[in-house]
Amino acid sequence: MSETKIVVYLRRFIIILVLFAIYLWAFTGLPTIELKETSGEVVSAIISGIFSPDWGYVYDPAGEDLLRGLLDTLAIAILGTFIAAMFSVPFAFLASNNIAKSKKVVGTNKFILSLIRVFPDIVLALLFIKAVGPGAFAGVLALGIGAIGMLGKLISESIENVDLSAREALLATGASPVKTFVFAVIPQVLPNYFSFVMYRLEVNMRAATVLGIIGAGGIGTPLIFALSVRDWERVGIILLGIIVMVTLVDLLSSKIRSRFT
Repeated sequence: MSETKIVVYLRRFIIILVLFAIYLWAFTGLPTIELKETSGEVVSAIISGIFSPDWGYVYDPAGEDLLRGLLDTLAIAILGTFIAAMFSVPFAFLASNNIAKSKKVVGTNKFILSLIRVFPDIVLALLFIKAVGPGAFAGVLALGIGAIGMLGKLISESIENVDLSAREALLATGASPVKTFVFAVIPQVLPNYFSFVMYRLEVNMRAATVLGIIGAGGIGTPLIFALSVRDWERVGIILLGIIVMVTLVDLLSSKIRSRFT
């Protein structure tokens, strides 16, 4: 194994440990859980639950289980990313100085993308929960709308860095503006586009877990319930499931992104 791969795996391991520590720290201070134990005892209980998880909760044909919760979370993240990947494209092109020649159009779309990025995913989730009710649909809308701002900004910057000489050459040969756009601009943007989308999927994967805690569907809902009743074995198996799922998605996303870079 090369030194570069060792560094990459070590970095991922450190990130997982840091995220795990943040989860533990956050859970010990949740206001919805009335605990008489000290924080140290709570952390010890969670760690004990991880090493002795409730394996019976992994799959239960008769009711809710870990696999259904993880699949719901994965579906929320994928659908939210798909929505953002579709709707961010027109904003990105209209916010690019070399494509949209009107300064008003460019400025307006840049402002819209900046305005969307102002709102954290959890705030959008709370707004959509009020609008459409709790559940996975609110989570999908929150992640989809929230990701438009970031994806639109990254894609527009990628568009502004494309080499337009190929487009000018095609125009000189008599090609239509649509054909020059399709064959000279889009091929240069696509690799970065897919890379940005896969990166956003990684982000949405983590965000979907957190949004479930406030009622936006996914594995966060049974997690907060298990914490409220202090079922540490179930908390342990849920945390293990989240860690495995996020790690697998990160590895898959990294492999896909490496093909486009």
